[in-house]
Amino acid sequence: MSEIDSRIEEELDRRDSAPGEERITEHELAGGLSGYLLGFGLAILLTIASFLAAQTDLIYQPAVISALVVLAIAQMGVHLVFFLHITTGPDNTNNVLALAFGVLIVALVVIGSVWIMAHLSVNMAPMSAHEAAMMP
Repeated sequence: MSEIDSRIEEELDRRDSAPGEERITEHELAGGLSGYLLGFGLAILLTIASFLAAQTDLIYQPAVISALVVLAIAQMGVHLVFFLHITTGPDNTNNVLALAFGVLIVALVVIGSVWIMAHLSVNMAPMSAHEAAMMP
């Protein structure tokens, strides 16, 4: 069987698969054991970089938070690509949509909770020191 025949057969097999089912070959970046080891190494490096950024004086102090945010986003990207296998391929459309929906729900819950707590804080009656001392 020639290489072209095997590619055609693989493409036919892919059309038979369920939506969201993914076949990672060894030739892809995030495929196989080497992909997991590469992702693990990158995650370790990003974790070490985060600790160093927080504890060193090499970074301008007000910019440390920005550096940590950038490193955290990079680490999320590493986890999504190497461990959850979220890529831009056509087989991953359902996975990406499910991830986006999950992020939307979490964002709505967090933003709604902060909004409610902010309005409660503004609308609560102020308490004097004497009233606060009287509370059990």
